[in-house]
Amino acid sequence: MKIPVRYNHVGYAPDAAKIFFVNPQEFKSASEGPDSYKFRVVRRLHCDDMSTMWEGSLVEGSFEHHGVCEYTGETLWSGDFSGVSQTGIFFIQILKKNVAEKEALVFETEPFEISTEWLYRQLLANIKSFYYQRSGVDLTPDFAGKWARPAAHLDDCIGFHPSMNREGTWNAHGGWYDAGDYGKYIVNGGVSVATLLLACELIADSASDNRAYKAINSADPVVGPDGRKMYSLMDEVRFELEFFLRMQDNDGGVFFKVTPEHWDGFVSPKDSDILQKRMILGKSTTSTLNFAGSLAAASRVYRKRDTAFAERCLQAAVKAYNWAVSRPFEDWPHNTEGSGGYGDEHAEDEFFWARAMLYRELLARGEAVEGLTAESLRPLLLEDMTIIPPKSCLDWRDTQNFGWIALALQDKDEEFRISARTTLAMTAREIIDLQRSDAYGIPVRRFIWGSNGDIANHALTLAIVKRWAPSLGGMSLDFWCRELVNYIYGRNPVDVSFVTGSAWSSPKEPHHRLSHSDGVEEPIPGLLVGGINSDRQDMHRTPNVVPHYPGEASGFSYTDERISFASNETAINWNAPLTAVLALLCTE
Repeated sequence: MKIPVRYNHVGYAPDAAKIFFVNPQEFKSASEGPDSYKFRVVRRLHCDDMSTMWEGSLVEGSFEHHGVCEYTGETLWSGDFSGVSQTGIFFIQILKKNVAEKEALVFETEPFEISTEWLYRQLLANIKSFYYQRSGVDLTPDFAGKWARPAAHLDDCIGFHPSMNREGTWNAHGGWYDAGDYGKYIVNGGVSVATLLLACELIADSASDNRAYKAINSADPVVGPDGRKMYSLMDEVRFELEFFLRMQDNDGGVFFKVTPEHWDGFVSPKDSDILQKRMILGKSTTSTLNFAGSLAAASRVYRKRDTAFAERCLQAAVKAYNWAVSRPFEDWPHNTEGSGGYGDEHAEDEFFWARAMLYRELLARGEAVEGLTAESLRPLLLEDMTIIPPKSCLDWRDTQNFGWIALALQDKDEEFRISARTTLAMTAREIIDLQRSDAYGIPVRRFIWGSNGDIANHALTLAIVKRWAPSLGGMSLDFWCRELVNYIYGRNPVDVSFVTGSAWSSPKEPHHRLSHSDGVEEPIPGLLVGGINSDRQDMHRTPNVVPHYPGEASGFSYTDERISFASNETAINWNAPLTAVLALLCTE
């Protein structure tokens, strides 16, 4: 029997809703309905000592969806044990009624916990995953444990790609590896940094003795989920920001990426260094504006901690913006065979993002920087706001939500703040309306590459908007945000907790070179894989070695295999919104 119960494999908060789904086709006869069955929630006290905490009925459908799920072909039932608020380890049991006057156990889930601990542990794991993505430095045993490794890809004296017609070398040391490969990209790195900085800003007013707050803000290493040291989120993000600052050319433009000519095999960074050289690829309008938006955000977040660094970030952001204004159509550069393209033909959203962030900073500052003033940006923003509506979620191609959020959070321009908050609330309502009518409570209707990142970004939109609109039309944004977290951690069509190391079902074979070249059996923990992807690009590119997907329906387009780059790769821009959501949930 396939697993018939869809639930969060890691856990639930005591005061959160606890809804699960059942695929009854795995066990029921054609004539049976949900009234032939019931469920029980059992708490494990000690070893085999079990106590029934809840009994309930199963009902047809899920949320407001009834009938066949369009992307799996399933007809789901659902159960609700939100009334269980005790902490501990629990199981869900599905029972058939009235079999020889007894209830027959049909299925029992793996254990999960009800507590606030699991959210905190996952937050720590997600933050630390960025440490494991560090390039060019030693990962020491006191931090990395069995995943320690020597420095490689120093990138402190690398040449330029021939397409640039540029002599000399450049220092592009540091930064994070982007995904399952060893490339370092400004576009994807910038979206990741900006997302994480949002979390840092939004939790700044949390209680300073909150342990999650310390994991995000501490100037000293904290204790990680494995008992070893880890850097706080702000320190980890700064490591990437220092790389960003090195990637700015003297004229203000920002180089696009650092990459080899060909894809690396599943070799270690040290072996990759030996096998092929790395190089800088040219500047573009989008990469430069991405840099400007990210560095302007960094200026705000780091100002209390390090004024000099914050000022350096703001000056660099303005310099980058001015370069982009003078070159509004500088296309993304030549791509190598061994790196992600990150091509983007439209820079309007990046211009809006950079302007909004700089407007906010210059407005607070009250004076110009390098000739740029808040007054000069305002009419441009007014025009942007009429032609660039927010998206339901962020991604590296569509970055305008950063601009809308910046205007919603600032307190110097009431007209902009009210407009941005109203517009974003409408977007949040659209997300919830899609969730309510979906069998699995998610707002996507087509699974694309990195669908888990999209779902995490939808959750982040709800987590941010609920700060000024806790409910919309009587619907709780917190409830629907947590439903998306439940999807990521197991309540999905493929019964996988999509974060490495999070649960019994988590990916064991991610498409991630660091995890497959370190001699350690388990993958690096805390990494969100891309998830269900109905395009299944890996079925077309590797005809002789193809992944084994569990079903033909689009909702089953995930497999835990290393070769499945389409569904099982990791990426920092997917991890970032999940980390931000966990941070916000842990500090409320």
